[in-house]
Amino acid sequence: MPRTVVFDQTGAPDVLRVVDDPAREPGGGEVRIRVEAVGLNRLDLMMRSGTYPGPVRLPHARLGCEGTGLIDAVGPGVDGFAVGDPVLVTAVPQMDLDGTYAEYVTVPASAVIARPAGLDAVDAAALWVAYSTAYGALVEKAGMRPGDRVLVNAASSSVGLAALQVANQLGAVPVAVTRHAAKRDALLAAGAAHVVVTDEEDVVDAAHRLTDGAGVEVVLDLVRGPGLADLARAAGNGRTVVTAGWMDDRPATFPTGRPVTVISYASFEHTTDPAAVRRIAAFLGAGLRTGAVRPAVDRVFSLDDIVAAHRYLETGRQVGKVVVTV
Repeated sequence: MPRTVVFDQTGAPDVLRVVDDPAREPGGGEVRIRVEAVGLNRLDLMMRSGTYPGPVRLPHARLGCEGTGLIDAVGPGVDGFAVGDPVLVTAVPQMDLDGTYAEYVTVPASAVIARPAGLDAVDAAALWVAYSTAYGALVEKAGMRPGDRVLVNAASSSVGLAALQVANQLGAVPVAVTRHAAKRDALLAAGAAHVVVTDEEDVVDAAHRLTDGAGVEVVLDLVRGPGLADLARAAGNGRTVVTAGWMDDRPATFPTGRPVTVISYASFEHTTDPAAVRRIAAFLGAGLRTGAVRPAVDRVFSLDDIVAAHRYLETGRQVGKVVVTV
């Protein structure tokens, strides 16, 4: 019988367990996928630990909002997909019931796109959530333009690294922010034009130094929390701050008296919109063909090591995506 990761109560990583679960037959408009690899996300940690603000149906809840594999079965009314097609999952409407941490997952065909040619399963698992979030925040919401200076904090995260590449692909100038000097070389290699190490330099001073006092045009905040106000001060007057992360669950201190626009962004705003998904897929396809988009995988675990994978993701030491092969 197929294996699935479930949890019966929220808590530490060891609440996760691998069980035998029947694979659900696809209904009308659905496809079933034999999963090859899954990308782990902070949303997974929040749901598992009990800090996610939405409902999680326990017991026997599942995790996983992205993954890649081969079409295994096609439900009635589905056109454009056939058994054996390699695909990416772009959204899981009921993650706690149909999450991708499993050997098989059944999802609406509208939540699936063809896997880009040339990507193996591990790299494909590292692509969608990170890059669709970065693209959606920077292009769709902030209106990033060529030449814009773009400040990205938590830049060594999978979304942060994707943001550096998205900015470069569009001709913007990405400025990576990290706490640790040890990550400087990796961030420069990943495409950062400049790296600000907050253990060594104030981020506001650095942003104004790099822009001759004008401030950056766009800030992508992947942390939130009290540091949001400082990041807003790094932006120039009339510029845009997009918050798209939950790494700091303390209340955010929103800037006051500053002529900046602060936008709160969740990628589901675009990954459930077919027109936006087409734009994202086209942008990423072009980037993959030119080499501007290069999914960054930090470490790969097996499904049997899902507890260890969650423990590692919680450390925050990774540079890029943590992937689980199924």
